[in-house]
Amino acid sequence: MPVNKRFHAFYSGSVQGIGFRFTAERLASSLGIKGWVSNLSDGRVELVCEGKGPALDEFLKKISDVFGAYMREADIRPEEVTGEFQDFDIRFG
Repeated sequence: MPVNKRFHAFYSGSVQGIGFRFTAERLASSLGIKGWVSNLSDGRVELVCEGKGPALDEFLKKISDVFGAYMREADIRPEEVTGEFQDFDIRFG
């Protein structure tokens, strides 16, 4: 059985105003990923995600594949799984 993983990511570059959050939400839902995504006031996008290892790896790869041309940096750090999320949300404000 795949082990659950959690990542906390910050994406910088031209990552706002290109559908990043809505695409992340759609991809997460299709892969069973839980967590949230939000635009930050400094122009970055913040993402916290949890899921089965292979699905989570695929999710992060798809984010990179779709938005890689817009990213200057992807700071992705593993964290301890908390199981706190019921679904994947876009956080506003």
